[in-house]
Amino acid sequence: MDKTTHFGFKTVAESEKAAKVADVFHSVAKKYDVMNDLMSGGLHRVWKHFTLTTSGVKAGDKVLDIAGGTGDLSRGWAKRVGKSGEVWLTDINSSMLTVGRDRLLDEGLILPVSLADAEKLPFPENYFDAVSVAFGLRNMTHKDAALKEMCRVLKPGGKLMVLEFSKVWKPLSPFYDFYSFKALPVMGKLVANDPDSYQYLAESIRMHPDQETLKQMMLDAGFGKVDYHNMSGGVVALHKGYKF
Repeated sequence: MDKTTHFGFKTVAESEKAAKVADVFHSVAKKYDVMNDLMSGGLHRVWKHFTLTTSGVKAGDKVLDIAGGTGDLSRGWAKRVGKSGEVWLTDINSSMLTVGRDRLLDEGLILPVSLADAEKLPFPENYFDAVSVAFGLRNMTHKDAALKEMCRVLKPGGKLMVLEFSKVWKPLSPFYDFYSFKALPVMGKLVANDPDSYQYLAESIRMHPDQETLKQMMLDAGFGKVDYHNMSGGVVALHKGYKF
């Protein structure tokens, strides 16, 4: 019998989740950046900037951007590694990857691109100096398997950066819940004509592990040390895992 997992607040067969998540991102791909700015009031740019500037990524490094979507982090990594470095933009969703690749090409950035499942990465072990995943881990069916794969492809001394929605500071919860479950679907309907996808995105945030749970999952996946930094009252957290 097929195991079950969550798709937002719904319980679905594990074998069905990837296709359901794919439908969401095929649907939202073209409006994804506009909605990100609207939903976060532009804060997602600050969160990504913090990830880039505290990463320690330097010229000549090899960086893997998982669930890289429309290419925000890949663009930043490319600036940091320069011509001597290597940045791979990957995503499991072809619509998101196409939008990201085309945006970067329009800016004159030609990066290697791969349609890749984070649970089965098509890269050799000990290859990358850094791996990043921003707002993608919570949509993965087997997060533990994906984290192990991220650890596998990192060089010893390499670093994984997971930027993801997390457990918000308790006094903010009532306001955050109202915003997530009332305002977000309305925005999704008005801007993207897709309230259901944004309802799912709000639900998926609540089903994602909290800060300490994700830290332990990363340790269990093989990272020697993990720390995290909360931003915007815990709305998001940046976890850093170090491979020894």
